[in-house]
Amino acid sequence: MTKNWFITGTSKGFGREWAEAALERGDRVAATARDVESLRPLVDRYGDAVLPLRLDVTDRAAAVDAVRRAAAEFGSLDVLVNNAGYGHFGMVEELAEEEVRAQLETNFFGALWLTQAALPIMRRQGRGRIIQVTSEGGIRAFPGIGAYHASKWAVEGLSQSLRQEVASFGIDVICLEPGPYRTDFGGGSIRNSEPNPDYDEVREANRIEWDFGDPRATRAPLLELADTEDPPQRVFFGKSFAAVEAEYRERLDGWRRWEPLALAAFG
Repeated sequence: MTKNWFITGTSKGFGREWAEAALERGDRVAATARDVESLRPLVDRYGDAVLPLRLDVTDRAAAVDAVRRAAAEFGSLDVLVNNAGYGHFGMVEELAEEEVRAQLETNFFGALWLTQAALPIMRRQGRGRIIQVTSEGGIRAFPGIGAYHASKWAVEGLSQSLRQEVASFGIDVICLEPGPYRTDFGGGSIRNSEPNPDYDEVREANRIEWDFGDPRATRAPLLELADTEDPPQRVFFGKSFAAVEAEYRERLDGWRRWEPLALAAFG
């Protein structure tokens, strides 16, 4: 059965890979980007199966209009992929107010506006799937990207509530948590705060040599998430599980150790 998709951030990286994967198998895709000309290669290759839309996800009215236009054009909306976002690097003390607000406006509020736009359509249909592209950084944290983590943890919490709210309407919500990949996240899309030299040693001590995955390898797994009858609430893409498992064991140990204090605080 042909699926109708709405994918944000489709001009490059994961978004481009996933749009092509869906289109190659005969699905239709509403593809979005701030610069609609960047979507021309998709249109040239796949023709009317692509609906190119100029969209700044921080513009709520534009998000609502784009989703409605896609549903009207295709006749239904089966899968929303909230993929648009970027990473802001900076120690918490270094973050300027406008930098934090911009990070949240794109990564959190952008996903919220599009989700709210899609929900009435999916409820009327009695079906739909929302894939929230959060991150391994949506469930754990590293020094130097606190604003990014805040935005992605917020999406995770919102989506966990949403999943319970809309299950009876036939709508599934999945948090997709990629680890490091060779996408534009590690390149031109990064923004940086003005560095405070007092944190230079902290930065150096926490420098990580990442093992980057191939974004093309995510094509088939993403289609499986869209198609499976028993979708997960959360799923990693990449090699995140072992490190996350160790961190969560440490959290559980900490909570268990301090359980007497927790109960004493209950009264």
